[in-house]
Amino acid sequence: MKTLQKLFITAVFLFSVFAVSLSIQPEQQVRAETSGNDYPIVLVHGLGGWGKGEFLGYRYWGGLKDIEFYLNQTGHRTYVATVGPVSSNWDRAVELYYYIKGGTVDYGAAHAKEHGHARFGRTYPGIYGQWDETNKIHLIGHSMGGQTSRMLVELLKSGSQKEQEYYSQHPEEGISPLFTGGKNWVHSVTSLATPHNGSTFADQEQIVSFIKDFIIHLASAAGQKQESLIYDFKLDQWGLKRQPGESFHAYMNRVMTSPIWQSNDISAYDLTTFGAQELNQWMKTYPDVYYLSYTGNASYRGVVTGNYYPIGTMHPLFTLISMQMGSYTRQSPAPVIDRSWLPNDGIVNVVSAKYPFGHPNSPYDGKIKQGVWNSFPVMEGWDHMDFINFIGSNTPGYFSIYGYYHDVANRLHSLPK
Repeated sequence: MKTLQKLFITAVFLFSVFAVSLSIQPEQQVRAETSGNDYPIVLVHGLGGWGKGEFLGYRYWGGLKDIEFYLNQTGHRTYVATVGPVSSNWDRAVELYYYIKGGTVDYGAAHAKEHGHARFGRTYPGIYGQWDETNKIHLIGHSMGGQTSRMLVELLKSGSQKEQEYYSQHPEEGISPLFTGGKNWVHSVTSLATPHNGSTFADQEQIVSFIKDFIIHLASAAGQKQESLIYDFKLDQWGLKRQPGESFHAYMNRVMTSPIWQSNDISAYDLTTFGAQELNQWMKTYPDVYYLSYTGNASYRGVVTGNYYPIGTMHPLFTLISMQMGSYTRQSPAPVIDRSWLPNDGIVNVVSAKYPFGHPNSPYDGKIKQGVWNSFPVMEGWDHMDFINFIGSNTPGYFSIYGYYHDVANRLHSLPK
């Protein structure tokens, strides 16, 4: 059965390569509409994401296309960030800060002691070292990347009370400038298929096996041998760095069987409805920041059962997950999951992707409002990975992925400073 599944996914990948070859010619070069601001865009990947140089150059942002390059060519200065693919939103947000600004990652003394991992991580040169109050940025996050972007804004603006209290008691240990707050450095946050309120798939405790299968299937479809796969879990803070000569199979098994998955300081918890509810209670929506959310739906309502089922064009990796999500409800423990949660994009519930519950929000009406989540109309037929042009994506938007991002970027650069 697994062999047949691999063959099917490989066939889908080969079809995608052929399809892309028909449309790989440069699209019309329309210059950016930058009448409002010229702040750069930073793309933040989601769960399981990767950076440049991994997967033999197959891109997270665009697959066989290059969204970063296209946006830069059309006048939208854009950078791709890389953070821990399975780490918690706290750890990812801290890494994102240093990846952009430059320096040695400092997860915070109080945070590191609380969760039992190293305080310091990798050192980055910075992709936009001049980042500050004058030189702001736009953050675009896909999936968990939207949560991570919100976390970064929270730390920049309000800092961390726990880290500040620890520093007052242990001044000799120092404190990262990220945790002191007062930094109005982000102009906008855009979420693409983000589980702001968690995913009921994550609640069903299958996310660890999903991550493992996701990476294996991606490697298979991309024609890479698992033993020599170029993929980095970026879990140095947990002591899970790949050793010289260690096969990827051994490395991945070490990660997947690690006790880190029982911690609350990991993606598997943050992506649950329970973990997301906790985050939403202390991460704020700020009145001087613009927030945009884009949501997809790749499911339909069954006439007899009233449950939701995956549409025929949904990526095959997510059809079983979608069916589970399309029938899952609960009354307890809180939060209550009612039938409004059933529509989904294969990984994220539609209702969860629109905005964080309890936060200011408004349906997009042609004008982007500041300080509220501007929720754009649901993109019917788009599954979770169509937003990044993943292997096997085949919605109507697939062949115009450049145009989609061009529209998003134009909206961001039309915002007043």
